[in-house]
Amino acid sequence: MKSAVETLNPTRVRLTVEVPFEELKDSLDAAYSKINQQVTVPGFRKGKIPARLIDQRFGRGAVLEEAVNDALPKLYQSAVEEGELNVLGQPEVDITELKDNELLAFTAEVDVRPEIEIPDYSGIEVEVEAAEVSDADVDEAVEQLRERFASTTAVERAAAEGDVVKVDLEARIDGEVLEDGVAQGVDYTIGSGELLDGIDEAVTGLEAGGSATFTSELKGGSGAGREAEVAVTVQTVSARELPELDDEFAQLASEFDTLEELREDSRKRLADQKKQEQATQAQEKVLDALLELIEVPVPEKLLADEIESRKHNLVNHQLGQLGLDLESYLKMQDKSEEEFDAELKEQAEKGIRTQFVLDELVSKEKLNVSQEELTEHLMRRAQSSGMSPDQFAQAVVEGGQVPVLVGEVARGKALATVVEAVTVKDTAGEVVDLSDEDAEEAEEGAEAEQAPAAEAADEAGKTES
Repeated sequence: MKSAVETLNPTRVRLTVEVPFEELKDSLDAAYSKINQQVTVPGFRKGKIPARLIDQRFGRGAVLEEAVNDALPKLYQSAVEEGELNVLGQPEVDITELKDNELLAFTAEVDVRPEIEIPDYSGIEVEVEAAEVSDADVDEAVEQLRERFASTTAVERAAAEGDVVKVDLEARIDGEVLEDGVAQGVDYTIGSGELLDGIDEAVTGLEAGGSATFTSELKGGSGAGREAEVAVTVQTVSARELPELDDEFAQLASEFDTLEELREDSRKRLADQKKQEQATQAQEKVLDALLELIEVPVPEKLLADEIESRKHNLVNHQLGQLGLDLESYLKMQDKSEEEFDAELKEQAEKGIRTQFVLDELVSKEKLNVSQEELTEHLMRRAQSSGMSPDQFAQAVVEGGQVPVLVGEVARGKALATVVEAVTVKDTAGEVVDLSDEDAEEAEEGAEAEQAPAAEAADEAGKTES
């Protein structure tokens, strides 16, 4: 077999392959054997029909077609390996010549990973928010905890902001009650903004048994995104009572004996949280700065597949679970379809570029993934998916997705390597030391940027092995 590689552009090549006919012998034998099992000729047992008779009865062309279909994948893979190509996706194959007992020639156009030159990135400098915890931050955290331990008492007065009302709701569009537009006994805290726009004004001032109507745009269900007339009836009005901020509250709400101990624990938790947020912000900014330094051409087919994958995931999973369609979502976001498509393309392109760059860094830095690192990552992914680690691991193995997880961990380590090499300062001008942070945050940051690009590219990359 002879093969040659022609570069069509930085992300696409054309393979030209010529195969002497004798190299098709195994595939021809397999073709005759397959046809033998599928056809019947009087006077011959199934599987015992001579090859010459198959040619006479069913045509040599049918045999050649079956043989070529059997041989092409293996011949293509051999040409890929010979050309040392890093291919993406399925090739477009065109048989250019087929001479019986002489020659098979074909071309295969396929996308390839672009060659990327990683520059010196040690000069990158980014600024992040300072990880400072103020007394006001601690006050807010303690107040949120206090809110969780609030009690309610039924009152015989008009509802006011902060009260909890139990209400019945009925939504109508064009005078017709929606099938999913009726709800009874819904608890709502006035001023929380957790239900429909306009409900605060409607129920404020109503006593138990009082009713009102208001107009609001529905956020979900069959009428999502449409204006509806909503009737609301108040069943009960309850006042919320907050516990006193004292040592007794600290003992009720925590394992601490004093309010001061509770406040100090809150300060420590906030400091840890802000440190994590600072690390995440640093990774995002470092990644953006790194991508600006590198020219990364993106294969058109891979980009199109990635855009479609993201759109499908949004429409059929995320919005579907909320009872929304794309039109309603765009209306809520105040975006045109053109703006949405442009944003989706930008996000998809960045995801693919991120994966290509981090994969190149993995190769350049010779980064490996240990079993312990893979297990830790699997545990985090299982937790975020709502599955048990055993269930998630089984799904990953059965779906052949282990290489995907390995890639996610490796890319996270690659991004962590870059973050450690650059300068990160906070808004106060102080250098931020992220050395105590492990690769977990970087791993999740890299994964967020390139997912679901990872899924599309890894699916496409199955032809690499």
